[in-house]
Amino acid sequence: MMVREALNCAARLLSPVSDTPRLDAELLMAHALGVARDTLLLRHMDAQEPAGFEHLLARRLAHEPVAYITGTRDFWTISLHVAPGVLIPRADSETLIEAAVAHFSEKAPTRILDLGTGSGALLLAALSEWPDAYGLGIDRSKRALEIAELNAVDLGMEERARFSLGNWCEGLSGQFDLILCNPPYVEEKAALAPQVRDFEPASALFAGAEGLDDYRRIAPQLPPLIATGGCAILEIGHQQAASVTAVLAQQGLKTTVKKDLGGRYRAVIAIN
Repeated sequence: MMVREALNCAARLLSPVSDTPRLDAELLMAHALGVARDTLLLRHMDAQEPAGFEHLLARRLAHEPVAYITGTRDFWTISLHVAPGVLIPRADSETLIEAAVAHFSEKAPTRILDLGTGSGALLLAALSEWPDAYGLGIDRSKRALEIAELNAVDLGMEERARFSLGNWCEGLSGQFDLILCNPPYVEEKAALAPQVRDFEPASALFAGAEGLDDYRRIAPQLPPLIATGGCAILEIGHQQAASVTAVLAQQGLKTTVKKDLGGRYRAVIAIN
């Protein structure tokens, strides 16, 4: 089968499994060919289907996320390694970087903290925006820290990004211009798509009956860590704006809320 025909067939098969069946098929085909997706579309559509594509397609049909199959995920302006055991970065999380860019439009941050860094996506995206900044990523998962460190090396940021095992802000001192955080915020009984529920780490997703447990742990630790003129930006579920702003307000923090590209509340910006 030719690549063009194989993509059409794969997209049809993936329609019940994915919201983006054609994109998934193209990403898997590009991975099988060892080329970028753009190169696939420009130069390989009339080539012979590679032998490995069928196996990759079978994994996706079993609901395995494309990012785990290919081992990579694009985020903001960077490309990241991802792996099972580490949360896959979402486009929605780019809202936090957009909010940070807006907040620091006149003076760039120099010290950045990323709580629950995972793959390092938020920290490394921020460092790509501000080349004179340095950052610290905290996570309680050793596997996540391994992936984050690998990403920092691949992006040439290993001298500017440091990663450490920890539990949110515990044991941290000093102040940071920018604090980023994408904590678990899914309600424990929420129904999730199989590709999330069955493959991504539950510890990075669920946070108690209301999805608020980790915000309640983090909020009291934030005020002393936010530098003058700085801010903390936390990702939220689209129905959690009122709840999370109330939790932060109890600590004397002033908040604003930013929507994502889909028009849903996605980030809370907190200042002292």
